[in-house]
Amino acid sequence: MGLKEKIKSNEQLKKLVHWSILIPKQTRPRLWIKWFVNPFYHKKGKGARIRPRTRMDVVPWNKFELGEDATIEDFSAINNGVGPVIIGNRTKIGLSNTIIGPVTIGNDIRLAQNITLSGLNHNYEDVSLPIHVQGVSTAPITIGDGTWIGANVVVLAGVTIGKNCVIAAGSVVTKSIPDYSVAVGNPARVLKKYNHETLKWEKV
Repeated sequence: MGLKEKIKSNEQLKKLVHWSILIPKQTRPRLWIKWFVNPFYHKKGKGARIRPRTRMDVVPWNKFELGEDATIEDFSAINNGVGPVIIGNRTKIGLSNTIIGPVTIGNDIRLAQNITLSGLNHNYEDVSLPIHVQGVSTAPITIGDGTWIGANVVVLAGVTIGKNCVIAAGSVVTKSIPDYSVAVGNPARVLKKYNHETLKWEKV
C-alpha cells in the first residue's frame, strides 16, 4: 500500500495531514505549502505569469498546471482543493475570475472579467443539517481551444464548452455547448453555429 492510500485509509492520519496543509476552517493552504511545496509540485510553463494579487488556493493532492505564455490576472482565485485545475498554453485568465476545479481550460482561450467556473456543488439533501457540513459533489468543466468567454459569465459543474466558441457576456452556461457556436442568455442557448461548407456563421 502506497503512502497516499495509507493516509486515505487512516482517518486520524488524514485529519493530521489536512491540518498540516490547510489553515483550519479555511480553504487556504499554509505558507510553507505555498513557498516550499507548490512551486516544485505544480507545473508552470515557460513565460507563464501569475499576477501578484491572485489568490492561489492550490494544494499538492490535486494537479495545478499553467501552460506556456499563459496569464492569470490580478484579483482572480484558483482553487484545486476538490479537483485539478489545468490551464493551457497562451490562455489568458482575466481580472477577478474564480476557477474551482475540476476544470480543464484549453489553449489560446480568453476569459474576460468576473467569470466563475466551478466544478463543485454543495450537497443539500439532509434538511436537518446545515448545507456547509454536508460535503460536496464534483463534475468536471472543460473549455475547448480557441474559445472566448465574455465578462460575468457563470459556467456550472459538468459543462463542456467546445472549441472556437463565443459565450456572450452575462450568460449562465448550464448545459454543454458544441464546437464553433455562439451562445447567449440565462440559461445559455446557441444562437449561431459556424458552417464549414458555406464558411459563414449562421443562425440556428
